[in-house]
Amino acid sequence: MKIMGKIIGICISEKRGTQKHEVPEINVVKDWGLENDAHGGKWHRQVSLLSYDKIEEFRKRGADVALGAFGENIIVEGIDFRALPVGTRYKVGDVVLEMTQIGKECHSHCEIYKKVGDCIMPREGVFAEVIEEGHIKVGDEMEVILPPADRPFTAAVITLSDKGFAGQREDKSGPKIVEMITEAGYEVKETILIPDSKPGLKNQLIRLADQRQVNVIFTTGGTGFSERDITPEATTEVCDKMAMGIANAILYYSLQITPRAMLSRAVSGIRKKTLIVNLPGSPKAVAEALEFILPSLGHGLGILRGTEGECARS
Repeated sequence: MKIMGKIIGICISEKRGTQKHEVPEINVVKDWGLENDAHGGKWHRQVSLLSYDKIEEFRKRGADVALGAFGENIIVEGIDFRALPVGTRYKVGDVVLEMTQIGKECHSHCEIYKKVGDCIMPREGVFAEVIEEGHIKVGDEMEVILPPADRPFTAAVITLSDKGFAGQREDKSGPKIVEMITEAGYEVKETILIPDSKPGLKNQLIRLADQRQVNVIFTTGGTGFSERDITPEATTEVCDKMAMGIANAILYYSLQITPRAMLSRAVSGIRKKTLIVNLPGSPKAVAEALEFILPSLGHGLGILRGTEGECARS
């Protein structure tokens, strides 16, 4: 059964920091966003979408809000964006958008929040990239295209290194992970280099799992005995359940190469439908760990996202 919606409003702002205003129609530019909108660009949040039904619910609480007041680009009636997975596509004529993120972190409360004490965009709004460009107008129908079951697994890579973040050391482990998982067919959505900070790592893990919904996050660094090594603790604190078989398998394999592998405190776990795997901090150890786990990892990720079934050995 097709899921369809109708465009109720299109909003843009020519300058960042100014409220969006309605336009009756607009060109949608590939790899950019809406023409003349200040929030377009070469990033994953080119277009923001919000359900008109959610705005109406908000208005019923006594809030007098105009379209565009939440910072949304396209307002659609009949589609609950929040209920659809990242990777869903939206087709309007020739235009194709692909959802890249659900919700966003609010760093500074908007005027609506200050007046009403709430804002729906951080939890109900979604963001998308422009896959195919064209022209849209108010009243156009939007078709929902769910992601195929056999789509590539998505991944993010986080390197933790104080010296790397300060520019005092080149990160070689992160690029090695990207190289190997790309060759294995994974689609790398983000690569991040951050200092060894528990709050910073937790924020990134939560964002990538909850908002970007990547299938797997690989971390590198911060698993040793140093006072600043906090990766296992941060990972454990954000996970709903642990998947220590992966960490134990890496440890078992690494011990056959070097006895110093016993000094690793790496863990692995699951947050919602995202697997988080701590990898070592050196490129050589990263390569050895991935060579061992990648052949079996895909089956587990398929089970986690619901595109593969459990199988028992006979």
